[in-house]
Amino acid sequence: QVQLVESGGGLVQAGGSLRLSCAASGLTFSGYSMGWFRQAPGKERAFVAAISWSGGSTNYAESVKGRFTISRDNAKNTVYLQMNSLKPEDTAVYYCAATRIALTTISQVYAHWGQGTQVTVSS
Repeated sequence: QVQLVESGGGLVQAGGSLRLSCAASGLTFSGYSMGWFRQAPGKERAFVAAISWSGGSTNYAESVKGRFTISRDNAKNTVYLQMNSLKPEDTAVYYCAATRIALTTISQVYAHWGQGTQVTVSS
């Protein structure tokens, strides 16, 4: 079965950096566009970033543009989210997800989801 396993979350001070990883198995990774979403306490899950099958195109939420970078390594079946200049409002559980629809921001069309990794940014 399909598995997406996130790692790399943790506690960091404001202004710091973290790199999230999501290792995929049970699917043809290069055939999927990948996305990152986040959910803060009491809020709905929100789009963060997406990357195309080849990695040649990306899409970002306005709130993270210029600070976060999504990338992928199809040889390792892994997608990454480099997060720089972190702010307390970035605190959330971060999820990776896979979809056949390129670069979509709509969570409902992502077919496969990881279990999430907690990111906490202290002020």
